[in-house]
Parts: sequence; structure tokens; C-alpha cells
Amino acid sequence: MSTVPPIIPISDLRQDAANVLRRIKGSMQPTVITQRGRPAAIMLSVEAYEQGEHDRQLLMLLARGDKEIADGEGYSLDSVMTDADKILQGE
Repeated sequence: MSTVPPIIPISDLRQDAANVLRRIKGSMQPTVITQRGRPAAIMLSVEAYEQGEHDRQLLMLLARGDKEIADGEGYSLDSVMTDADKILQGE
């Protein structure tokens, strides 16, 4: 279930940037910055951004793998497991 992210007017950000940044750093949740009552930007902690990038890259690799399998270019699970066993046994 998705939750509504915190919303902060840009005027509040200007007036108390240090406190706003402290709240954002303490949360893995995005914060919506509004200007004239409309969403203008999203702020994330560095940790939340890095986690999102990691997740995005992983999903891209999985999608590429699915495409390779659909195109007949992938490797079977049996061949991957056989190669992994050889590596683990030092062969």
C-alpha cells in the first residue's frame, strides 16, 4: 500500500532549510516540494536515492535477462549451476 509523501511548500524550505533537510535525511521517503500549491520537485535523502538507483539497475538487468531468454540467447539454469559448481570447486 502506497503512502502519501510529505509535502513542503518552497517557502518553508527557504525559511528552515536545515530542519527540512534533517527530516529528509532521516527518512527513506521522498518529500514533495510545492511552488504556488503545485508539485515542483521531489527531494530524497542520498541513501534513498542510492537505494532507488540500485533497485532500478537490478530491474534493468532482470528485464535484459528476460529479453535474452525470450530471444533464445540466455543460459539455462542447469548450465549456470554447473558453471557455478565448477567455480566453487576451484576447477
